[in-house]
Amino acid sequence: MLELEELLEIFNNGKTLEMELDAAEACNYYSREAQKITCELNYKYHEFDEIRELFSELIGKEVDDEFRVFPPFYTDFGKNIHLGKNVFINSDCKFQDQGGIYIGDDVLIGHNVVLATLNHEENPEKRGNLCPSPIKIEDKVWIGSNATILPGVTIGYGAIVAAGAIVTKDVEEMTVVGGVPAKFIKKID
Repeated sequence: MLELEELLEIFNNGKTLEMELDAAEACNYYSREAQKITCELNYKYHEFDEIRELFSELIGKEVDDEFRVFPPFYTDFGKNIHLGKNVFINSDCKFQDQGGIYIGDDVLIGHNVVLATLNHEENPEKRGNLCPSPIKIEDKVWIGSNATILPGVTIGYGAIVAAGAIVTKDVEEMTVVGGVPAKFIKKID
């Protein structure tokens, strides 16, 4: 089985993870670990300090004292989520973080947002392989409810992603985007 550091090396260098036995065992192991923590987070009442403690365990590093998440929260890995200060994640969000999710300071993430950092190979014989690409959310971004951010996207400083948007490409700072796929709506004054 691959160790966590080996998995992160592959994911964070944009390498394709070939799903042979060692890789599959490692992915399954860390997925089950994330499930255990998120089940505890999602199916019992916790005060904010307890939530922060559980989330810190989930991502493998301490979160800021101002960090808030309203459960339920879902992830299938957890160990490649990186949070700035004063981040708020509303309920029912789903983070597929193997490829890396980097969230800056003072970010607001609405209900039911999906952050997806993985693709699969097109060749059906290799389709089980994982192709990671990070999502980067810069400081002071607001992501509206039911938005989906796809692999490799950077959302610039102060931008707003409208509710229901599907973001397939980078978003410039201080802009509003929306729609399917998301398109420029306006600059923010």
